[in-house]
Amino acid sequence: MNDDTCDAIFDGGKGVEEELEPSTPAWMAVLSLTMGVFGLLTAEYLPASLLTPMAVDLGVSEALAGQAVTVTAVVALFSGLLVPGLTRRLDRRVVLLGFSTLMIASNLLVALSSSLAVLLLMRILLGIALGGFWSMAAAVAMRLVPAALLPRALSIIFSGIAVGAVVAVPLGSYLGGLYGWRSAFVAAAAVGVMTLTFQLVTLPPLAPRRAARLRTVLEVLLRPGIAVGMLGCVLVHTAHFALFTYIRPFLESTTGVGPDTLALMLLGFGAANFVGTLLTGWLLERSPRGTLVLMPVLVGVAALALVLLPASVTGQAMLLALWGMAFGGVPVAWSNWVARAVPDQAESAGGMVVASVQSAIAAGAAAGGAMFSFSGISGVFVAAGILMLLAALLIALRVRVDAPQSGSQNAPALHL
Repeated sequence: MNDDTCDAIFDGGKGVEEELEPSTPAWMAVLSLTMGVFGLLTAEYLPASLLTPMAVDLGVSEALAGQAVTVTAVVALFSGLLVPGLTRRLDRRVVLLGFSTLMIASNLLVALSSSLAVLLLMRILLGIALGGFWSMAAAVAMRLVPAALLPRALSIIFSGIAVGAVVAVPLGSYLGGLYGWRSAFVAAAAVGVMTLTFQLVTLPPLAPRRAARLRTVLEVLLRPGIAVGMLGCVLVHTAHFALFTYIRPFLESTTGVGPDTLALMLLGFGAANFVGTLLTGWLLERSPRGTLVLMPVLVGVAALALVLLPASVTGQAMLLALWGMAFGGVPVAWSNWVARAVPDQAESAGGMVVASVQSAIAAGAAAGGAMFSFSGISGVFVAAGILMLLAALLIALRVRVDAPQSGSQNAPALHL
């Protein structure tokens, strides 16, 4: 049977898919995916909290050290689009275990790196795991629980984002202050080992199915209204990661905070991020588009206020909390937008979002580094804050999210 025949069977919408739907939920396997999300997010974000000591130890500028985030995101962009297809004949359990192994290897080798070049090469391994995992997470979840329980399973899996935001950056800053920046990556590798072990025990065999193809992703992007929505998503994430990558040098240069105070401030950011994730569901029920607009407005205002208002630890901690709470709902809100805008091609749209967000992370870190070198850390925050407000304006004027018409799976959900 060739690939086109397989596609035709699956595109029928019933029969084969219904036979393969699990009758009972595999909650432990779902939890193992949550651990994977947490481990990958922790590893990706660690440089943001360790930028200064990494730069000093490796003998490079903070702007160059920040490219540890850029290279991971660039590789993840292509990995999210290509890896599902390249591994389409492999058991998905084996592929997921391979991603966890790459995460462990990357963190350990980064901890042992003797130069920035070696460190960046090792971050490529993380990028492969990151993009591949994110592109497959929702599709794998569909095979672990009955369809009626899928929303609950996805909420559990993606809660790893919020937990990672609470724990990863402040813990990295704290460990880096006590034992050096390399210890934080060793700790991230230990998380990876626990994740791999748990996945070995809980993940069932997952025979390969039809993977989303690059062609389908491009077709989804060409639908009316989708491109402008994705542009808004990219702009918001670009501005956020331009800010987030250089958060440590900004706080140190403006208030002179030490590692302990910095860790507490970042912990407050993460806790507020978690609260924002919970609040977003309530906001989306009332106004999906208003939620999409409000969040970048709050982040943009917080970024500009950090630069324009008199610097104090208390004031900056409060602004960081506002920023964290506002951005906490961004992944939830844009996932909701995608599900409403492309209900018939959710998996392909998921690959599109992975590519968009990872390209935004890379662009944000790279642009932030260029702006840092050109106009200093304050220039990064001013430029990113203005970009956030422009993104909010674009969303307000050009993007509208409407509830799908009842009884129509393929009703358009986004209009210009």
